[in-house]
Amino acid sequence: MGKISERDFVRIVDGVVEDCESICRHNPIGTEEETLLWMVMSCLINFLGLSDNEIPCFPGGSTSSTYRQAIEFIAREYGETAFDAATHLDKIRRGSTE
Repeated sequence: MGKISERDFVRIVDGVVEDCESICRHNPIGTEEETLLWMVMSCLINFLGLSDNEIPCFPGGSTSSTYRQAIEFIAREYGETAFDAATHLDKIRRGSTE
């Protein structure tokens, strides 16, 4: 398991936002925001090499809110330095309403 820099976190979020149309078309798992947050979380899990017991779980089902919370948890736990993941994730919220 590794650590992630804020720069790499931003690259992942920006890449997901950039590929929004394709991601949502091929992964219709929920709302656009849920789908994009799911993709960010999946990328983080792969980037960091997290095992099943290191991945946050979703009691009661997954929503955009639970995905955001899980991503923020991962950023806090595995960030090289402290950074505000929520600020970067807001790009997804803005992008999903345009």
